[in-house]
Amino acid sequence: MSDSNSNPRFATVASAVSNGTNSFSGEKLKVVGMIPAYNCAHLIKKAYEQVPKEYFDSIIIVDDGSTDDTLKVAQTLGVKVFTHPHSGYGGNIKYAIRKALLLGADYMIEIHGDGQYDPGNIPDAIAKIQTGQYDFLLGSRFTSLLQPLRDKMSLVRYLANLGMSFIDRLVLRIPLTEFHQGFRVYSRRLIETVGLEDTSDDHLFSFQIIAKAAFAKLRVGEIPVRCNYGDEHTSINLRRSVVYAVLTFGVLAEFLLAKLGFPSKIFRTAKAPEVPAR
Repeated sequence: MSDSNSNPRFATVASAVSNGTNSFSGEKLKVVGMIPAYNCAHLIKKAYEQVPKEYFDSIIIVDDGSTDDTLKVAQTLGVKVFTHPHSGYGGNIKYAIRKALLLGADYMIEIHGDGQYDPGNIPDAIAKIQTGQYDFLLGSRFTSLLQPLRDKMSLVRYLANLGMSFIDRLVLRIPLTEFHQGFRVYSRRLIETVGLEDTSDDHLFSFQIIAKAAFAKLRVGEIPVRCNYGDEHTSINLRRSVVYAVLTFGVLAEFLLAKLGFPSKIFRTAKAPEVPAR
């Protein structure tokens, strides 16, 4: 990254991050951090403590009906905590997004409750989304091709991600290096344009929302992120990963059919991407 003293544009963006405004419009923006959590009582306190809180107007923890002490630990951290019956990753993040929107969020950053993603990426993510050039921002572990292996990603997961992302780029026509990750910045404009209805309550939601953004011709970008595979973390097992991969190809098929004029539940005629009133 260029030094802020030698790059006036970066200096402008950095200033916007510190005072919470859009660097081009000067509009006051509200950034809410969302920590979805499920059965990670022994991890969530550390994950929360690592978050650079000065970049957020509010942080919420959303418990997906955990059966351990996740809710109890979360309630000691001094932030808003919500819980609901267990619904799966997709159901939990959608619940979190709706809660964040009710709090007036313009941008919502997904922060994993197991601390797997490096929170040091958060300032850069906020700087990039607040330029006003993106509706949806995704973290990518593959901007440096070998970095995931250095971070101890398994070879099977690494090769599967490369292959799937290659196919996703061809179909969705979004120039991302990775499509299957958990660090995201959602905008109010994204959610109110594509909606959350009829999407999966499981991990497939994470890919459906990207495909919906592509179908609506919204602006999707990425930033480099790092992921810690050495420490304990939560992750779906191999069987569920295979099921997820197969289902993403179904989403791509639906996307192509919708482009040909055969809409499905998640790919209907897109609403005009207007900036919604708060």
